[in-house]
Amino acid sequence: MAKAVRRITLSSSRDIPFSKLILSQNNVRRLKAGISIEDLAEDIARRSLLQSLNVRPVLDDEGQETGMFEVPAGGRRYRALELLVKQKRLAKTAPVPCIVNAIGGEITAEEDSLAENVHRVALHPLDQFRAFQTLREQGRSEEDVAAIFFVSVNVVKQRLRLAAVSPKLLEVYADDDMSLEQLMAFSVTADHGRQEQVWETVSKSGYDEPYQIRRLLTERAVRASDRRARFVGLAAYEAAGGGMLRDLFEEDGGGWLEDVALLERLVAEKLRTEAETIAAEGWKWIEITAASFPYGHDHGLRRLDADPAVLTFEEQARFDALQAEYDALQTRFEGADDLPGEVDARLGELEQALEAFNNRPDIFESDQMARAGVFVSIDCEGRLSVNRGYVRLEDEDPAAGVEGEPGSDAAVTEGQEPGASVQRTAISLAGASTEPEEHDEDAARPLPDRLITELTAHRTLALRDALAEHPAIAFQAVLHNFVLTAFYRYGSSGTCLEIGLRTPTFPAQAPGLRESASAKAVEARHESWKAQLPKSENDLWDALTALDGAAQASLFAHCASFAVNAVHEPANRYNQGRVYAHGACCRLEQADVLARAVGLDMVQSGWRPTVDNYLGRVTKPRILEAVREARGESSAQLIDHLKKTEMAREAERLLEGSGWLPELLRLVDTTASPVEQGGQAGSLPEFLANEGQEEGGDGAEPQLDAAE
Repeated sequence: MAKAVRRITLSSSRDIPFSKLILSQNNVRRLKAGISIEDLAEDIARRSLLQSLNVRPVLDDEGQETGMFEVPAGGRRYRALELLVKQKRLAKTAPVPCIVNAIGGEITAEEDSLAENVHRVALHPLDQFRAFQTLREQGRSEEDVAAIFFVSVNVVKQRLRLAAVSPKLLEVYADDDMSLEQLMAFSVTADHGRQEQVWETVSKSGYDEPYQIRRLLTERAVRASDRRARFVGLAAYEAAGGGMLRDLFEEDGGGWLEDVALLERLVAEKLRTEAETIAAEGWKWIEITAASFPYGHDHGLRRLDADPAVLTFEEQARFDALQAEYDALQTRFEGADDLPGEVDARLGELEQALEAFNNRPDIFESDQMARAGVFVSIDCEGRLSVNRGYVRLEDEDPAAGVEGEPGSDAAVTEGQEPGASVQRTAISLAGASTEPEEHDEDAARPLPDRLITELTAHRTLALRDALAEHPAIAFQAVLHNFVLTAFYRYGSSGTCLEIGLRTPTFPAQAPGLRESASAKAVEARHESWKAQLPKSENDLWDALTALDGAAQASLFAHCASFAVNAVHEPANRYNQGRVYAHGACCRLEQADVLARAVGLDMVQSGWRPTVDNYLGRVTKPRILEAVREARGESSAQLIDHLKKTEMAREAERLLEGSGWLPELLRLVDTTASPVEQGGQAGSLPEFLANEGQEEGGDGAEPQLDAAE
């Protein structure tokens, strides 16, 4: 027979006059937390009491009910009602909905109070967001919602900002597979596709901290603290239609600028406007950059002497008054921990005004300005930085001191007033002209930086392969590196071998690099040696000792070849703390020496010009130049009428088997003698050679490419 289920009986509810209620001393809540009693009273006054009080009858000494009721659960609501009564906004006899629990059972008043607080579940932030969003859709302002629920406007904005998160990610959060901090990090952008892409990345990688999510979401944007953003100004950027990313949950330093292309255009336009204003002073050239010029950019230039600008009587009086006010404020508040807001603001205004006086341009002579130039950049604070009066070597006056002599820059053009400028200032962006110009395919422009990097990556790989075939030269190259480091200050930055042993990576993956003959040869040689070497590094010394001199030399050359770095990178990349531009230049020069020593032949290494690796990346004149050099003028004329795409494709066919190479891949100096492999210069040391045996060649110079 099935056992009968015991049915429960709920406590009765009834309305009790407020004057019949007293606060129980058995209420477990002692500390004040959350919303204040005043705010709760206002909420009850607005929407009435939403939750009944939990009460128990008060007994006299004989155990009889007195008609009074104590409140063990709902003490904060009771105090809020009590405040309303004191404010005469609620009658003392107003009925209060209560749940009446019987006395004498197993459950005590303390248990009632504890259970009400322990079993209460705080509203999920996602539910709070949805509720706030519903109110906003009903026409309530953010301030109204904040006032209704007694939270700050920023809290409302934060919760509503969660609307910017992808619904898919909101579901992930609702399933407790994402923390609130992670969800808040995603709200920095409204791009749902990007949010989902980043979540997929971080959730799989394990690096899913909120800061990492924010970094990935904003990596394509520019911080508002960036010098370019401060130079243009956020107001101008937004007025031009630029979008902003803001983080309402953490200090974001003003946010991020989304449209980097727009920002770059605004920076270029403002820099050019400033440069044109400076050009009106009469300078020969102006070089501008959106960053700061690299260290040593003025090396080899002569700095003109100048006289400081003289202040007029009115300007001097204004300067003295500003300085006096600044000094007075500094003296008055000297030693103060915090300055009043208006004083701090005024000091800032005075500093700017005084700085403007101190930064007035110096006075140069007009004939000197006609030969000199100006560097214009943006400093780290986003302010315009102007450095005037630099003369290039080629602009020096050959007839200095002979006024009016033909050929002198100071000579006055016939029919022109003395002192008038007869030249147009050349404004260039970090050495490249910023004059608006057509992208003319008929102009043989310099090779793009990325193409140069890719071509020299092929050369580096081929040079590694060639060096590994010449143990004697490999030894000398490593010895050269060691001597540079040990005996020459800063010498190690001027070598093409990075001994560590570090294997330099290629910043740009050139098309076909992995499949090239050099790459395959290096990989095959490496696998061959790997099969001969012991599994454990503890056994390596004995294994190397067992090798004969020739094998040791071959293995030495193979390992040394991995350190070769002959890759060209744009000079500005060397200003990020990795290496100076001078060191990079020396490194490439040493690479040319090494290439001559091993007789590097890029044609034999398997490189040939194709549409992908060269012909489709350069201008039409460059394509025709290649065909002309390899096959003659008649072949070039066969394709000079074609559009670039067809021209590149036909040029690839014409150059097939010609052995033609771009200048970057040719041996630099045809007159230089390679390092002999025989004799003292190229001989291996005894510890690398067989006893009584010396590895060397016939001493003949390696053949250079036909294209040379």
